[in-house]
Amino acid sequence: MNERVGRQTYQLPEALTTQVNSSLAEWRTRKHIQRLWARDASVWTGTDEGQWLGWLSIVEEQRAHCSELEHFAQETRTAGFRHALVLGMGGSSLCPEVLTHAFGQQAGCPRLHVLDSTDPAQVMTTERGIDLAHTLFIVASKSGSTLEPNIFKQYFFERVRRTVGAHEAGQRFVAITDPGSKMQQVAESDGFRRIFFGVPSIGGRYSALSSFGMVPAAVMGLDVRRFLDRTAKMVKVCGPESSLEDNPGVVLGTILGVAAHAGRDKMTVLASPRIADLGTWLEQLVAESTGKDGKGIIPVDREPLGSLATYGTDRLFVYVRFAPAPDVDQDAFVAALERAGQPVVRIVVNDVYDLGQEFFRWEIATAVAGAILGINPFNQPDVEASKVETRQLTTAYEQTGALPAEAPLYEGQEIALFTDDKNAAALRASLSGAPSLASYLRAHLQRIHAGDYCALLAYLEMDEVHLALLQAMRRHIRDHKQVATCVGFGPRFLHSTGQAYKGGPNSGVFLQITCDDAIELPVAGQRYTFGVVKAAQARGDFQVLADRQRRVLRVHLGKDVPAGLATLRTALAEALT
Repeated sequence: MNERVGRQTYQLPEALTTQVNSSLAEWRTRKHIQRLWARDASVWTGTDEGQWLGWLSIVEEQRAHCSELEHFAQETRTAGFRHALVLGMGGSSLCPEVLTHAFGQQAGCPRLHVLDSTDPAQVMTTERGIDLAHTLFIVASKSGSTLEPNIFKQYFFERVRRTVGAHEAGQRFVAITDPGSKMQQVAESDGFRRIFFGVPSIGGRYSALSSFGMVPAAVMGLDVRRFLDRTAKMVKVCGPESSLEDNPGVVLGTILGVAAHAGRDKMTVLASPRIADLGTWLEQLVAESTGKDGKGIIPVDREPLGSLATYGTDRLFVYVRFAPAPDVDQDAFVAALERAGQPVVRIVVNDVYDLGQEFFRWEIATAVAGAILGINPFNQPDVEASKVETRQLTTAYEQTGALPAEAPLYEGQEIALFTDDKNAAALRASLSGAPSLASYLRAHLQRIHAGDYCALLAYLEMDEVHLALLQAMRRHIRDHKQVATCVGFGPRFLHSTGQAYKGGPNSGVFLQITCDDAIELPVAGQRYTFGVVKAAQARGDFQVLADRQRRVLRVHLGKDVPAGLATLRTALAEALT
């Protein structure tokens, strides 16, 4: 491995090592990496893949425009902004989230925040954490038509207008969007301070090193020139001139793809605490890129460490270790995994300024894994299906003032259960004893089999209390069922792992969790509210899961979400006994 980039090593079972070496030999013989860099779509499915490879050259293009980013960063400091808030979803928000958690606030620079949830409590919590009059709002939307960034903009623009006046509001907003988008038109009409353009040939999840990642990085005070210069080293060693054995992106992607073919499709990520949010970014990149056509890699992020006996033969572990501040428990756990014969890839990050190297390493790896799996890693057909369902529901609300009525499968303990007719029939047929919350959960969780995974899809505010309760539940499921477990907060996961859950292998068992909202927030210019949008997104998500014949049950809590989660946790523990 070239010492200019973070070291990557791996330990695999003998049979998997043989398969990886065979695949690398095929890539060498067929000159796949040279063809990839030549933007040859036949490396994948021969459709439109060649039109989505702008990320291959984006680092050099950004390095040529560093001065523009540096000047804008200085402008924001001179203007007195104390906060910067990214309003986006998926690829438009996850890179800034990684950076703000890894770097923290830089001296004399705005504190960077990210909003990527329509949960009204989450929106309110975010607003309370900023000073409206001294915040730069970064509206990030590649297409300009994505629902969430649009309503975030509508809400905060109105709040700022009321705070500083209509003539000043626009100067507190910038847009990052593709040329000619609806968001460009909105930004020009509302007098935004600046519009930064994305590259049309770069999809959202591959956009970390484009303006979608680098504008927030500059605003928060990072040395973007240094960041990109270090990233360029990874670009070079992943390039067409490197030998395959020394190409970290190709080797990693080959391991991912070959392992998935061999049944090890649960890519379990462990990342050091300082860079833990990298796992969330990886979830989107890998799941949305590979999870389609009944194939895919299921990322498992932030799963609590468990005993070795709980891990099956469907796992591939990836340990991203931050060398300056490693976690001793993770170190010991990974060493034990290797001694037990589990496949482990180790990646060392030597400096937070090397995170750009990881973005590029994994983009190449994901493209390579997609080729090995025989899919197009640049589309997301099932994400679009959920958006269509959500749009139909919000349109109906605008016309009638209500979402369609629902009939619960069961009600009790201040919790209601919902599902579609097919899942309902399967659950009723498996009930043991009188209907209860625990008995229905038992019937649902009995549908988990070896090689499956269980995902908790929570349309709730993402806070430490809720996360701790969800993590406890996933740990209980993992330990009792010995399967991989995932936790996603809605609607953000819709732009991420939601693609793999709907379009990937039908090996997921899903527990969707929704709630009554304790507070409600209006969306300026709309009849619907944030709570209605979130409810429509949850229903749309559920409908597509059901349409794809997924095993799914929805648990609806009341307004006291911690109490509802505690009740659910108790019932789940009973169901697993």
